[in-house]
Order: sequence, then C-alpha cells, then structure tokens
Amino acid sequence: MSTPPRPPRPRTASQQPPRPPRRGPRPPAPARRKPRWAMRTVTTLSVVVLASAGIGHAVITSLDEDIARVDPFRDMKNRPEAGHGMNILLVGTDGRDGIGREEREKYRLGGAPCHCTDTIMIVHISADRDRASVVSLPRDSYAETPPHTDRVSGERHEGHPLKLNAAYAEGGPQLTVRTVEKMTRVKIDHYLEVDFTSFMKTVDVLGGVEICTDRRITDSHTGLDLPAGRHTLRGGQALQYVRSRHVDSASDLSRMKRQQHFMASLVERATSSGILLNPMKFRDVTRAVLGSVRADQGFGTDELLDLGRAMRNFSPSSSEFTTVPITEMGHVVEGVGLTLKWDTEKSEHVFEALRRDQPLTVRHARDAAQRVPVDPRRIRVQVENGTHTAGLGRRVDAALAATGFDTTHAPANAADRSVKRTIVVYDPSYRRSATSLAAALPGSELRAVEGQGATLKVIAGADFEKVRTVRAQDPGQDEFGVVRGDEVSCS
Repeated sequence: MSTPPRPPRPRTASQQPPRPPRRGPRPPAPARRKPRWAMRTVTTLSVVVLASAGIGHAVITSLDEDIARVDPFRDMKNRPEAGHGMNILLVGTDGRDGIGREEREKYRLGGAPCHCTDTIMIVHISADRDRASVVSLPRDSYAETPPHTDRVSGERHEGHPLKLNAAYAEGGPQLTVRTVEKMTRVKIDHYLEVDFTSFMKTVDVLGGVEICTDRRITDSHTGLDLPAGRHTLRGGQALQYVRSRHVDSASDLSRMKRQQHFMASLVERATSSGILLNPMKFRDVTRAVLGSVRADQGFGTDELLDLGRAMRNFSPSSSEFTTVPITEMGHVVEGVGLTLKWDTEKSEHVFEALRRDQPLTVRHARDAAQRVPVDPRRIRVQVENGTHTAGLGRRVDAALAATGFDTTHAPANAADRSVKRTIVVYDPSYRRSATSLAAALPGSELRAVEGQGATLKVIAGADFEKVRTVRAQDPGQDEFGVVRGDEVSCS
C-alpha cells in the first residue's frame, strides 16, 4: 500500500501540544544511518527490537524532543509518484562541534567543515517490512539541480551542473532532496542527517563494532592503519575506517563498500548482542545519537514504534546494499571538475526496483554462496589426490570447475598418499586467492610455499566431502554490485 506524504507540521516540537498515540502502522525509517549513515541504522533497529519486546514506548516516548528538526519538503511541487514501502534519504555531514581538540588531532579531523554532504544514501524499507535496500549515491556524482534560491546569498539560480554533495552547501536539505528526486525519480518520504560526533558516540556506547579485512589497509589522510584480520573498532577508529578515501585507486567507491561492510557489522552487533533489549543501555545509545541528529518534522516516536512492531524479525540478512552503477569515473564538467557519471540504464534498474518495492536483484540459488575476495574464475588450480581413494582427484577437480575455478582438468596423484586433511598450497603473493579457494574447501589447511607461482595446488585429503559454492565479494556492475548484510559482515 502506498504511503502518502505527510504535510509539514506548522509548529516546532517545543510548541506542539502532547499528541495522543496513533494506532495505525506508519512506515518510517529503518536502518538508521551511519557510517555516518550506519549510525541511523543502529538507532532505528534498536527501536525495532525494543518495540517488539513491548518495552519500547516507555523508553523512547520523549525522543521527539531530542531530534533537531528541518523542513526539507517545504513548497516542493511536481514530485515523483509515491510507491510502496518507505524511502529515507540518509545524509552524513562533516559536523564535528562535539569532538574535543585531542580527538580531532588523533583521528585527523582538523580543518573547517565544508558544510556539505560527506555521505548520501537512499534506504528503502519494503512495505511488508521484510527487507531494507540501501543505495549509496557517490558524493562526486554528476548532478543537475532544479531551479532554486541560494540559502546563503538569497540569489535565485536556474538549474545547473554540480557535484551531488555540493547541493547541500548551496541549498541545504531541501535542495539535496530535490536534486536526488530529480536524478532518481524516487520519492523521498523522510530525511535524516547525522554528523561525526553522533557516529563516534554511538559506536562507543555499543562497545565497538567488529570488522574484517583480508589485507592491510592504510590511509595517510585519516591516519587509518589496520593489519589484515579481525578488529573491534571504537568510535574514533571506526570513523577513520568509514571516512578513508585514499586506501586504493577506487577512492570514494571503495570507501562506500567499506561503509557497507561496516553497516552490516553494526546491524549485527545491535541485533545480536542483547544491548537493545536492555532499556537503560538503549537509552544511552539513543542519547548518544540523537543529540546531533536532524530529521524532517514527520519522523518521530510513533513512526519508530510502528516500524518496530512491523520489523520484529529484521536481521542482517534482511538488508541489501549497492552503489549506484557508474559508467564514467572521470567525467569532466567545466566549472565543476572531475565527476562520476551514472550508468543510465543500470541505474534505472536499481531505482525502478525501489519504486516497485522489489529486491535490488533477483536472488538466484547462487546468492546463498559464500563471498570470497577473489573471483574463482581468476584462480588457476591444479588438483592432486593425496589418498588411495580412486577417482578422488577427478571428483575434486570437477567440483571446483563447476563452482567456477579455473582448474587444469588434469588431476594427478600426490607424492604423499596419506593426507588426512585437504591442503591448499599457494605462493605467498597469492594469499587472497588461496583464502578464496580454501573457503570452497571446508576444513582445508592453507600452506604457503615460496615459488609455487600463480597456479594454486589442492591436495585432496581423506576429509574431503564437498566443494562449497563461492563467488566474488564484490560482484561487478553487471550484477549491480548488490550484497546482503550477512554476506559482508564478519560472520
């Protein structure tokens, strides 16, 4: 059922008389946002769990008073047609007023804020409340504004090109919403804006969030330096992780993928730890976040509770993430600079799914596959039979080939035929490929051998049972780059 837009309230929160509780379900916002957006996800999902447990209203009934209000929908006309479900524009700014000097220096937060959007996402909550779809909109996306009045100078502008994140500096939340709606033809129902301060506080009050990386990641601009492995990040380090744009050549696109991984882990932490079932702990989380949140006037306690009742079974596997498909990475625009040009056809596929309240991509059986860092098609494999079981080498070779690995199709017998545990032999230079191959062989042992070269070796042991289906962690734009929350969290 379509959700009609809510008219702006004529009075501020402080002027409003007490509102009687509303009865009917009202679709508002789900995964609240923050890596800077992942933050919002945590708060909303917190409410979801508490409301489901029947203890939410007493704890969050006064949250309206803590949320600063904006009116991003004022005087908006000719808007896209409303669809089913709920669309929330999650905007992260670089506000840092609540961060002390010592932390600013430690986490490289110096300099004046640009008063522009650092992160922009559309979060779609399905009408049946079974799914949250998150679409990242790169900050450097080529955009064209609708006609508007500059919020600083008061000057009237016709539509003109700019980078998407500059719309906020020029026209605030209203121009940001209008520009996004113009580009996507997706009607925005609610607006949520968060900053650095609320992000750091919320991660800390949750006790940190676990992330995983299969390689060392460093960024001299933010000071991030994480070796390969699992890490529990506290607020400041988490902010470095989601802000870093200079880890590799993919810049902002790579950063958005890390944000998606962080958001999935944040949701998992919030929904599985029991924190959200503790009213006092939940109170601490909401206080940490809401002190620096801005939202449209129609987003309040009743909406959160209604959503919570509807989303009792929400979990990381209920969420899906993608970045709007890009066709040109260095699109030059005079007076604007280098921008990212969206792929019109593929982007329309994504936004049409939001408008129709459908999953971002059809989940075929292979979507249950485990994600791995390297595409199996790029991994060359030689299989050897390490047992006296006739035909085992051929079985393993065929099973790996069927999963997508580039096998030699010429299995051989190993020198040692008494191997009990399957071994993946690899050159240290190909560790990521070896990790991907080992994921397809449950229980296998990784063994680094200098000089092994580009072809990895599998020595099938007596423990071999089957090959698990795996696929690349970041599927490619032809698959719209969609991943589920449970596919990118550490577990």
